[in-house]
Amino acid sequence: MAEEQRCQAQESHRLCANNCGFFGSSATLNLCSKCYRDFCLKEEQASSAKIAVEKSLSQQPSSSKITTTTSSSSSSSSSSSSSLLSTPAEAVVEAAAPISLIDAAAGVAAAAAPEVRAQPVANLSSSQPNRCSTCRKRVGLTGFRCRCGTMFCGAHRYPEQHGCAFDFKAVGREAIAKANPVVKADKLDKI
Repeated sequence: MAEEQRCQAQESHRLCANNCGFFGSSATLNLCSKCYRDFCLKEEQASSAKIAVEKSLSQQPSSSKITTTTSSSSSSSSSSSSSLLSTPAEAVVEAAAPISLIDAAAGVAAAAAPEVRAQPVANLSSSQPNRCSTCRKRVGLTGFRCRCGTMFCGAHRYPEQHGCAFDFKAVGREAIAKANPVVKADKLDKI
């Protein structure tokens, strides 16, 4: 009885369909949670890009009317050409009209695609965790910001450990010069 339950439990666990090494479930299309989330994000991006292309095509009625009239004239010329054994010039017009429609749709899709892709990249850069610049270890809130402007873990926080290019001697000299007034001859005479 216990062996039957073990067999049934093992059958319910399936590896992820993307072969990432984790287990997936039938509720997530046999994908693990991370792959399923990535899959959903790709679907959302594709649908938003499709909507953007449709909006841009609807915003340009004059160009779509031109391509529509070209395609309708080519269809009328194709019916006349098939009955009269057309000349090669009509065949070229028929072939050119569908290509211009495809080029126009591709150009609009290319123009709309960078706007969609630019937004998620900006969101990812602000949410990335702090990492040590030397070993790439996550440091979170316990990281040390060096005077050279980069973040380091506890092992690499010292200038000798990460090859810091900051000039500590010059900063020290400036601090001493500001803190200590210049001793002039007038003051020596008073003493």
